[in-house]
Amino acid sequence: MQAVLLKTDVLFFVLLVAGGLYAWQARRHAHLRAPWRQVARRPLGMAAAVVLSAYVLIALLDSVHFRQTGADSGGELLSVFDLLVTPLRTQVERTYSAPLAAEAYTREMVELTNGTTARDFPRLVHGGAHLRDPASERGADIAARLVAGVLCGTAAVAVLIALVIVSLARRRRERPSELALRLLRGESEFPWRSVFATLLALALLTGCGAQLAEGYHVLGTDQVGNDVLYQALKSIRTGLLIGTLTTLVMLPFAIAFGLAAGYFGGWVDDVIQYLYTTLSSIPGVLLVAASVLVLEIHMGKHADDYSSLAARADLRLLALCFILGVTAWTGLCRYLRGEALKLRSADFILAARAFGVSHLGILARHVLPNIMHIVMITIVLDFSGLVLAEAVLTYIDIGVDPSMESWGNMINGARLELAREPMVWWSLSAAFVFMFALVLAANIFADAVRDAFDPRLRDLR
Repeated sequence: MQAVLLKTDVLFFVLLVAGGLYAWQARRHAHLRAPWRQVARRPLGMAAAVVLSAYVLIALLDSVHFRQTGADSGGELLSVFDLLVTPLRTQVERTYSAPLAAEAYTREMVELTNGTTARDFPRLVHGGAHLRDPASERGADIAARLVAGVLCGTAAVAVLIALVIVSLARRRRERPSELALRLLRGESEFPWRSVFATLLALALLTGCGAQLAEGYHVLGTDQVGNDVLYQALKSIRTGLLIGTLTTLVMLPFAIAFGLAAGYFGGWVDDVIQYLYTTLSSIPGVLLVAASVLVLEIHMGKHADDYSSLAARADLRLLALCFILGVTAWTGLCRYLRGEALKLRSADFILAARAFGVSHLGILARHVLPNIMHIVMITIVLDFSGLVLAEAVLTYIDIGVDPSMESWGNMINGARLELAREPMVWWSLSAAFVFMFALVLAANIFADAVRDAFDPRLRDLR
């Protein structure tokens, strides 16, 4: 195996390191630690954080890539996540199959046991292949696998909860049994009960899904026989990268231009206002479409540099993040300009000027820390919108590359599937459920962050 680092992998790891450094810095300073403690006291916010952590973990495993170098491997680019879900990736059928089915979705000419042929539903190669008579055995087999998944998930969460309680009991010098009763009754500052309940729900879903996936296609297969559950899980990385890397591109423009316009005023303010007003008046879809066209022309002229599908898809994803970031910074820039305009006449800013502090020093030491709550709130609020934007743009063929797994590509492919008879509904449903869970968790967590970081809401409480 040969390790491979895609451009988006590097940027994703940089974002994770930056988040870790911010967490370390927040623990050292009380003014940064206090808002996050308020977030940690919100039961719904912590439940959403657990769900988001599960998505991030899958995206992280899917961002560690390597290339198989064996003679029979064909140089295929895989990730650690691909290894963990190898059965989902390799068990490919001929065409459509419904969720948890043992037979194909449409009738075909099949050979019967007596040597004749007839139109019937053929058996799947992998789904339900362990069953002799699917009509009589499938229900009992699915029920047994669900029970096994529930037991495995419950056992895993029970072990994890026991380790957490023992660790907390040692730190607080309490008896584990008494501490466990208090935590389960909700008598703690941190909402452990909500966290444990969310972990249990995720463990049950994971356990049942893993047990069922060993013998069936849990969410069915698509037109070419690929597992839909595998596509939905692989799309998590694409959705998170769109939401996070776009923010990485957007923040430097928004912070630099917003602070400069509000603090300096005058002609600097006029130029920056003209810039973001002009950019805001141009429809974002047109900019994205034009950029994708330019990128396609560039890759066509330099085909030798982008010979593999993975490299082309990664570059297009990175370009989409950059274009969305360039067109999305104007809203935050307006907010930061207004806040900097108000802060520049504050007493502590006037005092800093009187002591001879440079403009750059005032912006870095006094203005920037006082507008970070707006930056933090905007980041978490815009994340879900960017995830939905990828699905919309890919649906109209100006988003990510068609060869890349994404919820937008799944929805785009489901357009024709909904019009066929019988209707194929599971691809669209899988993309909707996974995207809905991510966006809902992001919005709930964003509400908790907004309530904790907005000083006006803190004053009302």
